[in-house]
Amino acid sequence: MSLSTETREKIESLLQDNRVVLFMKGTPQQPQCGFSAKTAGLLSTIVPDYAAVNVLADQDIREGIKVFGNWPTIPQLYIEKELVGGCDIVTQMYNSGELHDMLGAEKPDRTPPQITITDTAAENIREASRGHDGLALHFSIDGNWQSQFNLAPEEGHEIAAESNGIRVLMDLGTAQRAQGAVIDWVDSLQGQGLSIELPEAPPAVKPLSVQELKALLDQDQVLLVDVRNAEERGKAEIDAAEPLTRELMARIDALDKTTPIAFICHHGNASQGAAEHYRREGFTDVYNVIGGINAWSLEIDPSVPQY
Repeated sequence: MSLSTETREKIESLLQDNRVVLFMKGTPQQPQCGFSAKTAGLLSTIVPDYAAVNVLADQDIREGIKVFGNWPTIPQLYIEKELVGGCDIVTQMYNSGELHDMLGAEKPDRTPPQITITDTAAENIREASRGHDGLALHFSIDGNWQSQFNLAPEEGHEIAAESNGIRVLMDLGTAQRAQGAVIDWVDSLQGQGLSIELPEAPPAVKPLSVQELKALLDQDQVLLVDVRNAEERGKAEIDAAEPLTRELMARIDALDKTTPIAFICHHGNASQGAAEHYRREGFTDVYNVIGGINAWSLEIDPSVPQY
């Protein structure tokens, strides 16, 4: 594929106007692929303000950026007009501290977290590790606070923690989230397996019915954020809802982390992603409106059109 002059100039303008540019699928608040979500999540912990370009919204940019940097996949991170790489390279640079250096950020704290592995869990981990000589036990906690163990070769950049004779390797992000983790072995109706308690994890996003939303709005006790695009909002709106613009995102970033925030979309799917983003940002009272504006029209206000 050749790169048109118009698309090249559009990309060059983005790189000229912004020191840090992430070409991704979706947005940092609503990523549309796991690799984009991971890259944006890592970048956001170092520089909260960067340009994110949703390639799904512009087919010319989506295909053109691959030609521009001779890099076949998305996401792509540029710093000072130079291509850094995709998800794997960004992850490696983040864990080594090289990405912090490039962005002029303080070196990350690599102090191993204090974790607890119970006797029963340690016994079962040892049993599962038998016959896997040369492999190390890795523990990961992603940006959604989902955790897992796996056996893999040691790469050298990991942070090692130890409890009950079990050595556990973690990437930088995991180490920062794992402080105080308690790893136990449980036997429940769902079966046997590891149970992982993460004290640092923010409270989960809470489901909110439209009836509950109305009660909160009537008492002015929640900020309602509409994550739909302008075209969808033009079809149906709730007066109290504010669109998720750059200006609103800046306002939310400045709010007290205990501020109640509810997110709404058409049916409640896209809003869940936005709610999860702000939960990860440390907000402790975050809601997703179940059924979205469609449920609001059906159950609360029939004057709001359905579409």
